[in-house]
Amino acid sequence: MSFGGEPPGRPPWSRRRKRLLVGLAVAAVLTGAGALTLPDELGVTSGFVAALSAFLLVAATVVFLAIPGPDTFGALLRTVPLAGSVFVVATLLALSNAGQSLRWMWILAAVAAAGWTAFAVWDTRRSGR
Repeated sequence: MSFGGEPPGRPPWSRRRKRLLVGLAVAAVLTGAGALTLPDELGVTSGFVAALSAFLLVAATVVFLAIPGPDTFGALLRTVPLAGSVFVVATLLALSNAGQSLRWMWILAAVAAAGWTAFAVWDTRRSGR
């Protein structure tokens, strides 16, 4: 393992990945500073945006480390456990919102997740991975 460079066998990160991570970090810092300096409602809203930016920064870093190659979106699209998990969560949310105004959204999300799961299974079996 070498320090100061890319690990052996891993392609270097693209400019797009680096720019996304830097943008999320800057957003987390600036909106966090806004949470401390802005009054009342604006400060609270800025704090929520800072927390969301920090969460997305951590999530993007984990995804970029777990999937090193250039086809990150395609790899996530073909990941059957991820698609199945999203399907289960969306279905449970649709079933738990009986009679509420957002139920249609969760049903739509469950249908889309079912299609994603079917595609992931089909593509994985088709390519023999």
